[in-house]
Amino acid sequence: MRNIDEFNITRAVLQSLEGCDDPRLQEIMGALVRHLHDFAREVRLTEAELMRGIAFLTAAGQKCDDKRQELILLSDTLGLSMLAVALNNARPAGATEATVFGPFHVHDAPRMEQGDDIAAGAPGEPLDVELCVCALDGTPIPHAEVDVWQADEQGLYDVQIPALGSRRRARAVMKADVEGRLRFRSIVPRAYPIPTDGPVGEMLVATGRHPWRPAHVHFMVKAAGYQTLITHVFRAGDPYLDSDVVFGVRNSLVASFDGDAQGRRRLDLRLVLAPLEP
Repeated sequence: MRNIDEFNITRAVLQSLEGCDDPRLQEIMGALVRHLHDFAREVRLTEAELMRGIAFLTAAGQKCDDKRQELILLSDTLGLSMLAVALNNARPAGATEATVFGPFHVHDAPRMEQGDDIAAGAPGEPLDVELCVCALDGTPIPHAEVDVWQADEQGLYDVQIPALGSRRRARAVMKADVEGRLRFRSIVPRAYPIPTDGPVGEMLVATGRHPWRPAHVHFMVKAAGYQTLITHVFRAGDPYLDSDVVFGVRNSLVASFDGDAQGRRRLDLRLVLAPLEP
């Protein structure tokens, strides 16, 4: 198409996608083009602003490596990650709710056993965790795989500490027993700011937002015949529960980390998995 102007350019780009042989890709790209063009027209985007946006995305990509994912942070802080979770993780009543995955999961977490201390030297107040993985009707799910990870009392994950190298701490992959139960030791989570030394941090400052996440522990639970659960458990009373920078808090995921009769902190959980859809 010739003689492109601010109105007919959208149609021209959409026509260029008509040869796409992947219907879903064509649907996604078409919607993306329409919304991007409508956005630019609505705000009367200047060329200088466009280039500044491109520079921001370039810097975000350059900040990424095998230990840091700035683009996940961007998606999280814009609410896009949580929106995708909400769109794709509808669960039946009674199932534990899902929330954002976050950028700090790793695929080489150590395998540990019942009763182990997953903190592995990470600083923090000791915490005893006991959880049960079960189905909607309360039936225990035997031998479910439970992947756990969290920050230390300084608000740092192991992958953020160069001195640790490849050594892992405050994370583990474990198996529930035949009754769906899992017991392990860890440390009490603390609120922490997401990394602010990159473009996402600059965006938060520019838009008057704080970088803090409420204290939480991550869980990913897998079992044959059930939907994989990716969730957090948040510490009750945390001051950032109502202003989580990544919008991940759900009331059902807030739990007590109070002390027991001996003064040790405890977390008792019931993680309920939804069955796979037939």
